[in-house]
Amino acid sequence: MSSKKTKQNTEPESQEPIETPVETPAEPAPAEAVQVVSQEEFDALKKQLEELQVQAAEYKDGWQRAVADFQNYRKRVERENGEVYQNAVAGIIKRYLPILDDLERALAARPADMAWVEGIELIYRKLQVILEAEGVKRIEAEGQVFDPNLHEAISQEPAEGHESGQVIAVVQNGYKLGERVIRPAMVRVAQ
Repeated sequence: MSSKKTKQNTEPESQEPIETPVETPAEPAPAEAVQVVSQEEFDALKKQLEELQVQAAEYKDGWQRAVADFQNYRKRVERENGEVYQNAVAGIIKRYLPILDDLERALAARPADMAWVEGIELIYRKLQVILEAEGVKRIEAEGQVFDPNLHEAISQEPAEGHESGQVIAVVQNGYKLGERVIRPAMVRVAQ
């Protein structure tokens, strides 16, 4: 027997290709693999599929809400951080406004023949440039209609050539940082 096995192993194999069955998704399953289900089982499976589709839709909706909530949260945090920054900057700038006021008063009462006045004017302009670079703007008040959000009235007096409620004069300038009022303008208002 052992000689037959060696003889078989030494014989050349046939040159014919061996065909193996290959299943593709488009081919129907063999008849043995097909299960026949009753109408009741089919209805139960169909109902189960519908329930799972509803559940999947609920999960998708929940996920979309969670994403939207997170985006809203991120925007709110960014807005709050911007407000915190602006409040910090406003607090610092508010401390420099009296210096700006003093420089304005010194320049308004300056003697014309002194050369050192030009140095004070230079300091004043530099301070204004720095404040403008930070977003600080002077509130224009003179000749405007009194606005309690922007102005603080220190007196109300009769004035010819001005309508009632119109700002006659600015006693102390007011300033805004962005849209936030750092300090309202102190004004005299026409009666």
